[in-house]
Amino acid sequence: MRGRDVKRYGYDWAGLWLINTHNGLKNKRIKPVDINDYPAIKEWLDNGGVAYSGKIYNGFLQIKKRSDQGDTPYNLRNCAYMEDFSKPKIVWGEISDKSKFAFDFLGEYIPEATSFYMKGECIEYLLSALNSCVSEWLFSKVGTTTGVGTIRWKKYTIEQLIVAKPSAEQQNIHLAAFNDLKIGKMSIKDFEYFSNKLMYDIYKLTSDEIQYIERL
Repeated sequence: MRGRDVKRYGYDWAGLWLINTHNGLKNKRIKPVDINDYPAIKEWLDNGGVAYSGKIYNGFLQIKKRSDQGDTPYNLRNCAYMEDFSKPKIVWGEISDKSKFAFDFLGEYIPEATSFYMKGECIEYLLSALNSCVSEWLFSKVGTTTGVGTIRWKKYTIEQLIVAKPSAEQQNIHLAAFNDLKIGKMSIKDFEYFSNKLMYDIYKLTSDEIQYIERL
């Protein structure tokens, strides 16, 4: 998943795949990927070619000299958090004028260099909070920009955002609407309207404060 593929509450998959020749998880008895089970991939790794980035890949000698390899040069190094990539998570692109956070419901996508992900508890609510007008206003106070002025949604600045804690009732109301969005009973536009209104209530904003934020 590239940063440019991520939209607010959704994404446009470009049909790109990441080959995860992982080194297994010994504590869970997950074996390393055996490259011989994938002869076409092994042939390319052995002989080289032009990589997705446009750079020339020189074949087996290039991966053999890697210092971060696993049991074989074909395998990635040990990764204790490998399974996290397969869990539901929030994904977002680094460079965007607007907040564009999406939800990977099934844990199908892995971010590349221009996108990021987070997991944890109450991530459905956190997704709405991050996509809200309140979040955009808060981020304008702590965020950084590129050389041409585009906002950079970097991890360390997102960590500075203040996310108000909803009541149990508000959390249930939000989750019901989020589930409607998930199954297509509510459009993204309608959910955004609902979510912003809920965030205003949670943050206890006045009508003047709401108007000020929405003008930005």
